[in-house]
Amino acid sequence: MTRRTTPPRPLDIEEHFPELAAHRGTTTRLHPRPGTPDASMSSVGGPLLWPADEPWPVCTESHGRNHGRRPADIHEERRILAGAWARDPAAGPIEEERRLLAELSREHRVADLADTDPLPMIGLAQLYRRDIADLPPGPDDCDLLQVFWCPFDRHGASGYGMSLHLRRRRSREVTNPLATPPQPEVVGYAGYIPEPCVLHPEQVTTYPFAGLLPAELCARIDAWEEALEESAEAAREDMTDEVQSWDTEAEYEEWARAREAKAPPEPPAYQYDLSIPPGWRVGGFASWHLTDPSPMDCRTCAAPMDLLLTIDSSEWDGGSGSWTPVEDRDLPTHGSATPTEVTVGRWGELNIFTCPMNGAHGPRWSIQ
Repeated sequence: MTRRTTPPRPLDIEEHFPELAAHRGTTTRLHPRPGTPDASMSSVGGPLLWPADEPWPVCTESHGRNHGRRPADIHEERRILAGAWARDPAAGPIEEERRLLAELSREHRVADLADTDPLPMIGLAQLYRRDIADLPPGPDDCDLLQVFWCPFDRHGASGYGMSLHLRRRRSREVTNPLATPPQPEVVGYAGYIPEPCVLHPEQVTTYPFAGLLPAELCARIDAWEEALEESAEAAREDMTDEVQSWDTEAEYEEWARAREAKAPPEPPAYQYDLSIPPGWRVGGFASWHLTDPSPMDCRTCAAPMDLLLTIDSSEWDGGSGSWTPVEDRDLPTHGSATPTEVTVGRWGELNIFTCPMNGAHGPRWSIQ
């Protein structure tokens, strides 16, 4: 199995702020990549190890569920688009493919499906503790975590929330696994349907979101980042002041390449390069880049909860790309960075928290 390796950080942040050592933690990047996992493997979107005689999780909250897209159509649409991109990214789908894509994008209505009829949830992921260094043990020596969600955004008081279900089990006790799990006839959002992916777990160092560090330390990091940016901006301005003339287009292109090569790189940022990696991961610290940090306390016992799992819409972005694995650094961001095809919200990440005192207490989550 091809491994995935996170590049070294642009700099050692503890050399600049030694007190960060006291806040250092680990997180396991899952690095999902397209594959054909089976039920004995940790995976995203793969078959789950589920007892044939145990009811599959269903959503019974009242919301519309009889109008949407077919899961099989979503998978086929992705297959066609991936083939078109691989063939010619500039040209896109050919005429026949466009006709098929238009047909596959149609929504369908399921007759006689009431708003409270049991709706099979989507088996999103399963993680074996043997594979994931930062996956905590479940209650009663459970070694397998299984994650489900409802494929409609119609839950909670707002009417726009998601519905999650976590199941812990002892894998050794499943002797008669379910061969074909139920699935909804239609789903409300294609981003809820994952593509089958195998995992390449990698444990890396991580640090808390800056806003959760001691105020004095956070302020010093902010000032340090500002100084780095001012220095880089001054260097860029010096280059802008250069006077140059060219006799031919070839001379200009050569000068432009040389200028780009000596341009100062964007300085590393604590939030985006030095603390919390992007992508699917287990454990570590949650990012709060869209909202202020919110206390995540257990609703049953009030204990501060731990981050269990982060589900991300993208494995890396098109910015500095400092977290892009070494093995993937020559791949284009489009397509390669979204192997699961899962989309959270408008392109965000879902952080799932669990109680460290009692794994049977219900989870909480936030979307960033």
